[in-house]
Amino acid sequence: MRAAHFSVTENGFACKDESSLTVAEAIHDNDRVEYYRGYTQALLEAINLDGVDIRSYFAWSLLDNFEWADGYTTRFGVTHINYDTQERAPKDSSRFLKEVSFALEISEFRQSLNNFKWFEGHKAK
Repeated sequence: MRAAHFSVTENGFACKDESSLTVAEAIHDNDRVEYYRGYTQALLEAINLDGVDIRSYFAWSLLDNFEWADGYTTRFGVTHINYDTQERAPKDSSRFLKEVSFALEISEFRQSLNNFKWFEGHKAK
């Protein structure tokens, strides 16, 4: 019997009253950073301590966007969007996720090289 594997397909949340902040204030979304920090830490623990096969993780959402229930008033993205000009400004949460994904990518790449049959005898260090 094959072990189950998991994909986290939408993970994120809206910061309270973020739409009322200036861009300079909104890009410092510490609540969202702490949310992602806790969630990614729990994923790493599940993988490393419990052996859970997590294949993918997708933060939600890349951009502030239109939400069916709230229109443009609630912001979920890791990138601030000025809806009038379409100007984009990465939030601190986007920088956090970039750093985490880069660290995991390097780790995963090294592990996958070590497990890839074409690279036998050429272990990544």
